[in-house]
Parts: sequence; structure tokens; C-alpha cells
Amino acid sequence: MPEWIPIAQPSFRGNEKKYLLDTVESGWISSIGYYIEQFEKTFASMHGVKHAIATHNGTIALHLALVAAGISEGDEVIVPDLTFIATANCVRYCHAIPVLVDVDPNDWNISVESLEAARTPKTKAIIPVHLYGNPAMMDSIMAWSQSHGVLVIEDCAEALCNH
Repeated sequence: MPEWIPIAQPSFRGNEKKYLLDTVESGWISSIGYYIEQFEKTFASMHGVKHAIATHNGTIALHLALVAAGISEGDEVIVPDLTFIATANCVRYCHAIPVLVDVDPNDWNISVESLEAARTPKTKAIIPVHLYGNPAMMDSIMAWSQSHGVLVIEDCAEALCNH
């Protein structure tokens, strides 16, 4: 039997304990507060955008993005068949239909070649997922989506980086 490998292990090498205690003592441990505001400002600045909104998890972030995009009942959203279930669940939260497509066996991300066969007149969006830190082929995905008028909502929860 293989040795157990943790998915994540906390790292407290700097001021994390101090900031955590400060947050708990302030009474603002979720939703609002100094550290959340600082995170949002810093994140937005790092990515060259005006605003960033912190959510409790990636599921909420995807759901909000789909709602903001107007995805609703009967719409179809293309999602990879290898991902965390939240990707498809968020589509269902909007009463839309997740359309599962194959992934590329080389990087485990959505297969650009599978997009055209999945597209119908009801296709409104695609959610490429950058799985396990591997970036999806965004140049090709964006070219395809622009040529067909399909919105792209990237799920970067596992591959967040500063370019």
C-alpha cells in the first residue's frame, strides 16, 4: 500500500499566525474585514484589474460568474469531463445543462478538438478548468469561443498565478 500523501499542508513561515490571531480577535473572520479588503486589493493589482471579489470557495465564484453572465434554464455550458464536480454543479444551480467533453490525455484539460462536436445553438458558455496546475490551451479556446460567440469562464482555482 502506498504511503499517505497529504493534498495540502499548512505553512506558517511568516506572519500567518499573527494575522490569523488578529483576524479572530477583530471578530471579522468571514465576509468582510481588513484582511479580506487587503487581499482583494492586492489580488486585483497583481492581475491588472480594477476589482477582485473574494468568495468562500471556487464553487461560489463559478456560480456567481455564471449568474452574472446571464446563464439560465435551457442554456448549455461546455465543461470538461475530468474536473471537480463543482464545475458541473454550478451550471445546474443556474438550471442550465452541463455538456461534458473529453480532456486531452497530455494535460488533462478540456480538449479543444472536442468543442465543436459539443456545440449546439443552446451553447452559451464554456468553462475550461486549469486542472492540477496545468493551464488549459487558452489561446485555442479563446479563438474557438470568439468565432462562435461563446462566453469563456475560466476555472483557475487550481492554477492561480501571476503572469
